[in-house]
Amino acid sequence: MQCPDCGDERTRVIDTETSADRMAVRRRRECQRCSFRFTTYERPEWDSLQVKKRDGAIEPFDRSKLRSGIERAVEKRRVTDEAVTDLVDTVETGLQNRETRIVSSGLVGELVSEHLRDVDKVAYIRFVSVYKAFSEPEEFLQELDAVLDAEVDDFEPADRPNT
Repeated sequence: MQCPDCGDERTRVIDTETSADRMAVRRRRECQRCSFRFTTYERPEWDSLQVKKRDGAIEPFDRSKLRSGIERAVEKRRVTDEAVTDLVDTVETGLQNRETRIVSSGLVGELVSEHLRDVDKVAYIRFVSVYKAFSEPEEFLQELDAVLDAEVDDFEPADRPNT
C-alpha cells in the first residue's frame, strides 16, 4: 500500500476493524518512512456482477453510481447519510444474492425504489420519475396517487381526524 503523503510503499497496519455490516474492513496504516497515518477500507469487489442497461450495453456494477442516484433523490430531504449507505448496502446485497451475475438496470431501479419508498416518499417519487422515465404528467400523477393511497390505507380509523 502506497503512502498518500510521500508515495513510499513501506506502510504497516496499526489497527484493523470490521464494519457493522461485516462487508468492509477498516485499516489504520502508518508509513514507515514519513510516519503519516491514513485509513484504508477493504470491500470485496464483485467483478462478476454486471448491469445490463436499457440500450443493451453491459457494464460493471458501480456502487458509487448507485449511491449518487440515491443521493440526488434524497437531496434536501431529511435522510441521513447513514440511511443512504444502508440503502446502498441493502440493494448491493440483494443483487449479490441473485443466482445470475448479470442484472438489468430495471432490477436495480426496482430494488432501490422498493426500499426508498420506506425511507422517504418524496425521494421515492423523485427517483421513480427518473427511473421509469415518465413522459406524460398523467404517469407521474398515477404514481403519486398510488403513494398517497397507500398512505391513507396505512392510517387506522382511530388515527383519522374527525370530520
